[in-house]
Amino acid sequence: MTQREAQILQWIQENPLISQQELADRAGITRSSVAVHISNLMKKGYIDGKGYIIRTAPYAVVVGGVNMDIGGTPYAPLVGQDSNPGRVRISLGGVGRNIAHNMALLGLDVRMITALGDDMNAQKITTSCIELGIDLGPSLQVPGGTTSTYLFITNDKGDMELAVSDMEIYDHLTPRFLATKEQLLNNARLVVADTNIPAESLQWLAANCKAPLFVDPVSTAKAVKVAPVLGALHTLKPNRIEAELLSGVPIVDDRSLAACADALLATGLHRVFISLGGDGVYAADYLGGHQKVPCVPARMVNTTGCGDAFMAALAWGWLEGLGLEEAARAGLAASAIAMEGTETINPELTAAAVRARAGL
Repeated sequence: MTQREAQILQWIQENPLISQQELADRAGITRSSVAVHISNLMKKGYIDGKGYIIRTAPYAVVVGGVNMDIGGTPYAPLVGQDSNPGRVRISLGGVGRNIAHNMALLGLDVRMITALGDDMNAQKITTSCIELGIDLGPSLQVPGGTTSTYLFITNDKGDMELAVSDMEIYDHLTPRFLATKEQLLNNARLVVADTNIPAESLQWLAANCKAPLFVDPVSTAKAVKVAPVLGALHTLKPNRIEAELLSGVPIVDDRSLAACADALLATGLHRVFISLGGDGVYAADYLGGHQKVPCVPARMVNTTGCGDAFMAALAWGWLEGLGLEEAARAGLAASAIAMEGTETINPELTAAAVRARAGL
């Protein structure tokens, strides 16, 4: 689907009775050009016949960050306050986009709600998402805005040491804007959100989204946005520090780990998967399930995108009907596959690969 086709499809989804002339006026093109785009959408299966009957195949929505990633890795152990010879790479990233990319690799139909500038980086992101099959049609383009940029430095082993993010554009993802996407959100099989969006927007999602809501806290600083909405979430994927912050329970041993999970579930949360780094994940749900699951063996090349792959696999696993432990194993398998790639997203990630590595 081209960017213009995605835009026209979004307008039709919002108003199935919209005329071709109104579409032409909105897009600033001729009516005959609109007719060509609609014909292409019909051929591609997005709409069916006269009257703009929208294809209703199951889909998931991701609400969150999309940005350009600039990453540096030194050839030798990192030396602080000095120039380190190494390798610098520029790639497409953002927690939300990375999750959506991984979900698409797992075979899911993904729609993305984010905010983009009108710069060259936005054009690159849009082109890439079209190629990946990620529908950016519902997203917001901010005139004069600068697309989000994320700069990170790893050590020579590939573990992240520090990062700087320029993400002010996400302030435009307001509750008022999200309200215009309410039908899209409520018709989804599930919605995944990250905490790069404003706190009030996350609260709007929690209060208004009828689809199961999965949330990635992203970082300790942004995890505080999750606290007021915990009870409205289906699945949460915090790390150890984020889980302690949100539960108020320090984790010092297995007993306190279980108590931390129980405190989170007591809010009304359905499932929680607490990442324990090299020790695997602690999974618990509102049905009383508690399981500590070890990591899947893997050759570590780059750990940057492991958490995003884990969350994508949790979403995929829930849609596949996986139980608590199976979902945790799927997430760890996806993380292992992500870890073995040189880029943030490993194109070798597939549903079949996850099933094989997780023993499903």
